[in-house]
Amino acid sequence: MDNIKERVTIYQVAQASGVSLATVSRVINKQGNVTAATREKVEKTIEKLGYKPSGLAQSLATNRTTNIGIVIPSANYVYISNFLNGITDVAKEKGFSLTLFATSHSREEAISVIEKVITTHVDGAIIFDDELDVDDIMKINSYSVPTIVINNKIQGERVGYITLAYEEAFRRLITDYYERGGKKEMAFVHVHDAGRLLARSEKTFLDTHQKLGRLYKVINCDDSYSHTYSDFCDYFKNYKSGYFIAYRDSIAAAIENAATDNGLRVPEDVEVFSLVGTKYAKIVRPTLSSFIIDMAEVGKRAMYMLIDLIHRELNDKSCRFDAHLEKRNSTIDL
Repeated sequence: MDNIKERVTIYQVAQASGVSLATVSRVINKQGNVTAATREKVEKTIEKLGYKPSGLAQSLATNRTTNIGIVIPSANYVYISNFLNGITDVAKEKGFSLTLFATSHSREEAISVIEKVITTHVDGAIIFDDELDVDDIMKINSYSVPTIVINNKIQGERVGYITLAYEEAFRRLITDYYERGGKKEMAFVHVHDAGRLLARSEKTFLDTHQKLGRLYKVINCDDSYSHTYSDFCDYFKNYKSGYFIAYRDSIAAAIENAATDNGLRVPEDVEVFSLVGTKYAKIVRPTLSSFIIDMAEVGKRAMYMLIDLIHRELNDKSCRFDAHLEKRNSTIDL
């Protein structure tokens, strides 16, 4: 315990320097009204005592917290983790701290989180939550909190957005499948309360099949690997083929495993596709065909956009990331 040092306070710096607390505060925060000689004396005292300024004290003095609020549906999803990694990289580079708020796809919780973001007095916010609508986000903005919204087109004086574009690539995937002679009936695996991204993808699935005059299924499942695996083990006792569109890799993996454990072949009997592909698409066997958007890059872009927005230097308040197809072994290349 001998190596533990007692924290030096600003009061000790002021006393050792022979100046007031206000003068030390002005030196720390690089404010004016301090002579060069006094500034040098205080800085030498700080170095000698090993004083580390409090981030909270600095934020109170400058009225800037250098803190960004991040609103996400859950930190458990790999694509959200990748998104956070991108944000964190830029935050470290630019000297910002982060406060994380998770809403778990609950409308009531999302509204509560809005209040927390406002009362935390953050410098800005990045919101990736499908439960929040325009009015909710503009409420944050009404408190002059610069905001970047992910996967929702909302724009204002202090609001920018990034869209994740899956619909066009998904429509092309379905159309190409049938044009190349695909015979299996496609089924969309619906997850309850999974947000706008899945809802828009499901609408694309339905609209495209209706336009093509093709039969299709919509199968409900929980957002859980174990529950989905159990449900599809029962499903494959009665149905021996199909082309299944899953929301995420874990859901797709559950379908794959249920199929093979029932003696079916992937992709010969059962084909599986993951809409939101991550690193796990390459780990499971057979490897999963999926759409890919680099979510770490989305996080980085969001953070850079927000910093520019805070400084009122963001000229283009919108950005789009297009999904691209990664063909692997869970589907047949017709």
